[in-house]
Amino acid sequence: MAITISVLDQSPIYPGETPEEAFQHTVKLAQLSERLGFRRFWVSEHHDSEQVAGSSPEVLVSHLLAKTERIRVGSGGIMLQHYSPYKVAENFNVLASLAPGRVDLGVGRAPGGLPRSTQALQQGGAEAPSLTDKIMELEQYVHNRLAADHPLAGLKAGPIPGIPPELYVLGASVASAEIAASLGLPYVFSLFISGDQAVALEAIRAYRSGFDTSQGREPQVIIALAVVAADTEAEAKELAGAHKLIRIHLAGGRTLTVATREQAEAFTRQSKEAYTLEEREPEITKGTKEAVRQQLLALAEASGVTEFIVTTNVQSFDKRLRSFELLYEAFAEVPAEA
Repeated sequence: MAITISVLDQSPIYPGETPEEAFQHTVKLAQLSERLGFRRFWVSEHHDSEQVAGSSPEVLVSHLLAKTERIRVGSGGIMLQHYSPYKVAENFNVLASLAPGRVDLGVGRAPGGLPRSTQALQQGGAEAPSLTDKIMELEQYVHNRLAADHPLAGLKAGPIPGIPPELYVLGASVASAEIAASLGLPYVFSLFISGDQAVALEAIRAYRSGFDTSQGREPQVIIALAVVAADTEAEAKELAGAHKLIRIHLAGGRTLTVATREQAEAFTRQSKEAYTLEEREPEITKGTKEAVRQQLLALAEASGVTEFIVTTNVQSFDKRLRSFELLYEAFAEVPAEA
């Protein structure tokens, strides 16, 4: 089975590093990804964080497009609940005009930060429409086909690029898969956030079974997952470390996942809502290149998905680069009939 590898980088700021160094690492990783022939390189959106530098993916995407030549570059993703679909379309239409055929626009439903940053991002805004409505409107602007009955019919999100950015719906639940399916759009399941392969497979089944083909498109699924490859099993285990995922169950019914208990406690202090916390082991594919290859081939067989967007949360930047080099070697060496 032919496997396609793409990369998601969150521009982590590790202890003793600066944001400037974090972004330098992101640029170098994008350039390595291009040299290795990976398909796409995405960057994330996080707010009010001392651990992650990437708060403005559209700005970072522009810089990365200028620092690379062929690889697709995009957002993984834009947190659309905070923004006007019209402005997001304008931003990415500019990018698609600057780098034709190379721009991806992944949109997500998570807040990307704590309640305080959400309040700041949405300051002065009226009550927002649903995420489904915002994605639908975003797609209409991106493809310059705003519905005739839209209140702003005739409006264009200029410039209109010859090749529009490719739009992807990101999520980690069956509900997000159903949104992508109802809109007939490509879907990315974030297994590194969900941490539950059974949920991933259920979401992918729901997406495929409910996919709207009326616009002539076919289902397209990508799985985003954490991978740590190393020269030995022991080193891979050590590099993966003792990461935990903390799931916050709010009394109002919302569920969110964060990386540390400190983040969970900060979130709940700011939200001022009753909650419970659940600690979970993260889903990390780790081991030697042979072990990682077998794990990804097994996931591909179970899910029918052949493209993986990989994130590697390893403090040593050299080890992070080495992990991606080993991942490339793992699939460069797969026989054609595998």
